[in-house]
Amino acid sequence: MRIATWNVNSIVPRLPRVLEFLEETAPDVLCLQELKTTTEKFPLAEVEALGYEVAAYGLGRWNGVGIVSRVGLSDVVRGLPGEPSFEGAAEARAVGATCGCVRVWSVYVPNGREPDNPHYAYKLEWLSSLHSLVASEISSGPFAVLGDFNVAPTDADVWDIALFAESTHVTKPERDALARLRDLGLSDVFPRPLKYDHPFTYWDYRAGNFPNNKGMRIDLVYGNSAFTDAVTDSYVDRNMRKGKGPSDHAPIVVDLDL
Repeated sequence: MRIATWNVNSIVPRLPRVLEFLEETAPDVLCLQELKTTTEKFPLAEVEALGYEVAAYGLGRWNGVGIVSRVGLSDVVRGLPGEPSFEGAAEARAVGATCGCVRVWSVYVPNGREPDNPHYAYKLEWLSSLHSLVASEISSGPFAVLGDFNVAPTDADVWDIALFAESTHVTKPERDALARLRDLGLSDVFPRPLKYDHPFTYWDYRAGNFPNNKGMRIDLVYGNSAFTDAVTDSYVDRNMRKGKGPSDHAPIVVDLDL
């Protein structure tokens, strides 16, 4: 089984790249983040034409998530139970489904903006809701939470920690929230890089950041033991960050013997 996750940074302009990835890499399941469209406007026909089912969840803002599967798609849940809203508005940041024998959640964790911004408190509250969800489902068989966590787990996961010392993505409360997920029984499926010595997954669009590998590892795959024990390979597909019209994130691809 092959499962991938990818923050596509807007599904509509990125659709040619997504279809290319589905055809060439052929994941059984692809978790998507940052759709930037509504559920109704997701390009369903184009993806279904390749033999996939889709569970999309979008509200037309800058968030939005989805799961694309060719091994079944059942027990779909849109949103986390009890999740917080931001400034009174719901945001589409999580969708779960059972695909074959694996329960997966595609998540797009709030950015947080700055530590003194209300969005940062919202981020921590949202991660607490994710913790409750994981606690309720982690024992259901092979289980994984995949997506853009907007948190770099360690200092090595940013290209220059000195530049991020006072920023979100690396603060202790954010990393503690990830640690609490691991304490429930999740493990970080650490991918191998296709180039350089560390598997960054995000590079800002600013000139030179990608070719100079000024990146971050903020896209993660967290699985329970039934999931991680089956992993045979995991890698960051840097090639999808190249070429015409790429996302600023690269997909993570995980192969499992399931």
